[in-house]
Amino acid sequence: MFSQQDLKQMKNRGMELPVIMKQIDHFVKGFPFIRLARPAVPGDGLLTFGEEEKLRYTGYFEQKLPGLRIVKFVPASGAASRMFKHLFDYREKALSGEISEEVLLSGESFYSTGYLASHIRETAFYGDLDAICAASGLSLNELLEKNQFSTIVEYILTPRGLDYANLPKALLKFHLYADSARTAAEEHLVEAAEYTRDRENKARIHFTISPEHREKFLSLFENVRPSYEKKLGVVFDISYSFQKPSTDTLAVDEHNQPVRNPDETMLFRPGGHGALLENLNEVDADLIFIKNIDNIVPDRLKAATFEYKKLLGGYLLSVRETVFRFLEGCKKQVPSPDELQEIIIFAREKLFLELPADIGTWPLSDRCDALITLLNRPMRVCGMVKNEGEPGGGPFWVTGRDGGQTLQIVEASQIDPKNTGQQAVLLAATHFNPVDLVCSTKDFEGNTFNLKQFIDEDTGFISLKSSGAATLKAQELPGLWNGAMAGWITLFIEVPVITFNPVKTVNDLLRKEHLFIES
Repeated sequence: MFSQQDLKQMKNRGMELPVIMKQIDHFVKGFPFIRLARPAVPGDGLLTFGEEEKLRYTGYFEQKLPGLRIVKFVPASGAASRMFKHLFDYREKALSGEISEEVLLSGESFYSTGYLASHIRETAFYGDLDAICAASGLSLNELLEKNQFSTIVEYILTPRGLDYANLPKALLKFHLYADSARTAAEEHLVEAAEYTRDRENKARIHFTISPEHREKFLSLFENVRPSYEKKLGVVFDISYSFQKPSTDTLAVDEHNQPVRNPDETMLFRPGGHGALLENLNEVDADLIFIKNIDNIVPDRLKAATFEYKKLLGGYLLSVRETVFRFLEGCKKQVPSPDELQEIIIFAREKLFLELPADIGTWPLSDRCDALITLLNRPMRVCGMVKNEGEPGGGPFWVTGRDGGQTLQIVEASQIDPKNTGQQAVLLAATHFNPVDLVCSTKDFEGNTFNLKQFIDEDTGFISLKSSGAATLKAQELPGLWNGAMAGWITLFIEVPVITFNPVKTVNDLLRKEHLFIES
């Protein structure tokens, strides 16, 4: 199947033949569907806290924060083009001349192009758009008055104007303020200053970006960084990484043979957000907060986000302290029966871990070894929002191949669509995943775990893609917060919906949560 040239191509991409063969095996056999046991709900795998508990854990986080190395990890390579699908469709129809722009703009629903046209002056990028139109001899007001929105769309999306269709979401203007407008990336800086600041006032944030956008990121932060550091009283440590070519996956045809480019090289495709586990694996930190680039709010709404970020972090630190104390004690000597029973209860009741029913009858050394294996793993605390119809994965109890049950974040695509019982469990979920995680990736001795050892390789995904007239099969790696973290200790905490305000389309920037409101 593979020539010497193919093997050379693999080597140049940092890939090994066994990995490629495993990908092909997955194409041939497919991936098994997840077996849901039940949703994780309050009282059964999903924690909720009263005011007193929130104050205790947020206070604990603030107490520990100065002495910790904390990094905010933001996947920021995602293209913004999908935000503008309805604008592309609009422009195509307008340019065809089949329907007048006046009719095309008559839609009044929130996600219509007409709604955007009527409210575009409220967007954070309106000032830039107005200036760039004026530089080309056009009046934005006149274009709006004459319903010439297709021209405006051109200046929003293409290199003639803002070129937003070719930028990552991180570099788009999201929020308007009295004296400025901020990109999504800038808003993440402001967030990071609140809950990653150490005793030296250093705030660390890591963006995963595409190589072609590196200079734009550097330019942005070179321009804005001094003013934010002065305003917030911090020094930012901003780092970047790229998705590695070695994490791409081979594309195959319907016969599971490699698809080839015109020059006969093999076609590889990005492996999805699960590929970022390699990037996360290289982050050196005591705690790592993970949040999507488009889930961000202006300053007037950040208080709730700060409170619950500290709650998630404080709870993880508290739980980890107990786990580390046990593991450190085990390194010195086998604990007493009472001490082992205490940690067994803790593992079951606080960590929701499944242990053998008869573990209390095992020899002390066997009990100790089993608990060390169970507890010496990466940990994560995941915020979960009440389900209000938003798409996305959710918290579930999952039955593994060994019959045991663990807490997992599961996407709908991982569940058999033809299995009515499994679909019923999916629909019974009360909460969903907003991608609001805090992670501990070091062991009790301060060594960083190799996160690749905790992946469930059977949780990838295969989809059909078009390539010209042909159809090819593409494979995504186990998702970053799904199968890539399947072997972690996982805890779920309910967080309020105000902490989840994603921008999936440009019209989402017109939601009240993202608009400028004068105080």
